[in-house]
Amino acid sequence: MKPIPLTSETEKLARRLVWFEEPVDALADPIRFVAYALESATHEDMTVLRKYVTDADILEALASPPPGIIRPRSWAYWNARMGRYPAPPLPTRQLG
Repeated sequence: MKPIPLTSETEKLARRLVWFEEPVDALADPIRFVAYALESATHEDMTVLRKYVTDADILEALASPPPGIIRPRSWAYWNARMGRYPAPPLPTRQLG
């Protein structure tokens, strides 16, 4: 996935979606950032993000999201929205 540039729009988006990190750090990993967006973004947030992210980018994020970010409801919605139905299993954390 191509990098998501730090602009005034993406900075505001990053501050809202990944509030616990600085925007430059949140945007440094675009797959992780898109995963947070798929879980928490509003329609307005996604309108902004879609200026920088294509369907292929969203599919890439769905193919390998970090475990624990996207909950089952959002996972089912975005997979169906992107034509992946039924949705594959959610990624899980591997401990030890």
